[in-house]
Amino acid sequence: MKNSFPIIILTLLSINLTACMTAPISGKKSMNFITEGQERKMGEDAYAEVMTKEKIMTDARYVEPIRRTGLRIAGAANRPDFKWEFNVIDSETMNAFCLPGGKIAFYRGIFPIALNEAGAAAIMGHEVGHAIARHGAQRISMNMAMVGGLSVLQGTLLKDNPKKDNLMALLGMGSQVGVALPFSRSNENEADEIGIILMARAGYDPSEAPLIWERFEKVGGGKPPELLSTHPSEGKRRDHLRELMTRAMEEYNKAPVKYGKGENLPI
Repeated sequence: MKNSFPIIILTLLSINLTACMTAPISGKKSMNFITEGQERKMGEDAYAEVMTKEKIMTDARYVEPIRRTGLRIAGAANRPDFKWEFNVIDSETMNAFCLPGGKIAFYRGIFPIALNEAGAAAIMGHEVGHAIARHGAQRISMNMAMVGGLSVLQGTLLKDNPKKDNLMALLGMGSQVGVALPFSRSNENEADEIGIILMARAGYDPSEAPLIWERFEKVGGGKPPELLSTHPSEGKRRDHLRELMTRAMEEYNKAPVKYGKGENLPI
């Protein structure tokens, strides 16, 4: 078993190299052990399940602005292979999501945060950013690597240690706080970067993006410390978006059609 450890490490490194991909806009490299087809199938199945369980809105006042904005963001994302779909869920939940393959849903509760089409474009651009950067596949791949790494430790270095169970529990907690959560926060920052560029290319004023997080901050609510959270704080996200504003405005100025803040949303 002593000789198996370096072999396993070399195997994981070779997998990482062959599975490396580069995200659009951000240019960030990542590992993916899941094919895009597998990821998309999981996204389509999950979306279909959500659509059967939730109340889907048909009120044009809510649905049309989201679909209109969504189609513009989809054009900027330049993924004609995606089967884009846009729905509004009748719920007070302040959330939105885009599953692999372009399956998008907005909850009615996030409309007061979005406030206008540009706000919706900022939120949607962020969610689409997750999809085109393949963050879902990245999370699965990272979990596979973490589980594999802990299994190797359990079966080799800690195999005969009488405190193995306690040490494994500590390693599991450390990998969550030290690897998984920072990884998730990094994905959120990358999605913010991709999102603000997508909204600008779609013709929406990117200066609205940081204001989204000011409005979220005013809503408040109990949140865990950032160290234990999957997301950066609202303040850090607002500041990060402001740092990206020069690049975003350059993209906005090049947009063939400009919608500014667009129409106000029903709230």
